[in-house]
Amino acid sequence: MQIVFLDSDTIPNLLATPEWADEWTNRPATEPDPERVIQALAHADICITNKVKLTASILQKLPRLKFVCVAATGYDCVDLQACREHGVVVSNVPGYSRQSVAEGVIGFIFSLRRALPYYQSTARALWPESPHFCVHGTPLLNIRGATLGIFGRGAIGNEVAVLAQALGMKVLFGEHRNRPEIRPGYVRFETLLAQSDVITLHCPLTEATRGMIGHAEISHMKPGTMLINTARGPLINEQAVLDGLISGHLGGAALDVLSAEPPALRPPLLECQHPNLIITPHITWANEDGVTRLMQGIQDNLEAFHQGAPINVVS
Repeated sequence: MQIVFLDSDTIPNLLATPEWADEWTNRPATEPDPERVIQALAHADICITNKVKLTASILQKLPRLKFVCVAATGYDCVDLQACREHGVVVSNVPGYSRQSVAEGVIGFIFSLRRALPYYQSTARALWPESPHFCVHGTPLLNIRGATLGIFGRGAIGNEVAVLAQALGMKVLFGEHRNRPEIRPGYVRFETLLAQSDVITLHCPLTEATRGMIGHAEISHMKPGTMLINTARGPLINEQAVLDGLISGHLGGAALDVLSAEPPALRPPLLECQHPNLIITPHITWANEDGVTRLMQGIQDNLEAFHQGAPINVVS
């Protein structure tokens, strides 16, 4: 039984090799070129991938492959239909980053509402020349009493809601766009946009959610709304977010994910000097609890497949 981890450096610690594995190959990174991926997996029975894509054209050239373990909760990097056609089982690691990402989102809320980027940079530079003991540059906004809109009601979205409510925030869960029936506990897509002070995204990337926040959606938000994305970069139209920040309609944004990761040479969002823009390199999942849970989840998935009773199966 041969196991290949295509991008093992995406996890800060090495996974233990199962006793039943004949060979385990850690590839710190694998180029996204299909031929490189095929070469890496030519003799693999099991593949572990975090973000390296497994497309239909790749899978059809890997007759030996029987199991893919996605080292993440989101599995948009794998063509599930092609896996079904080729008899490849796919499992993910659901909910491992619930605490880590939720705490990260709360940190972003504090940073944006309290304008920490501005006061840490611009105001800090002005302080030595200030005639007073403090520098008033941009409003500091309350968290208690503010409305948090959440798209996505899985483990992470629910954990964010629990923490936000503990801070005294009002929480709204948004229904899918254009859904005629509104489920109990949800509000219409447009209602969430119009009523929220902060909006945070926790939904999977699908064809239905790709670009779900664009120019039209931002224009429907009330002035000063703040946007947080810790899910998948393509959920938002980055130019629309940039335009919203520059125009002032968006009061701030915290983005832990971008449409291309790593980003291309200095994309416009990375060049933006907006005083209330935070961009971090897809890291909110990775506190010690998140890393530990992810590693245990991968090992559990591998063991279950070896025992002939796969768990967390998504295809």
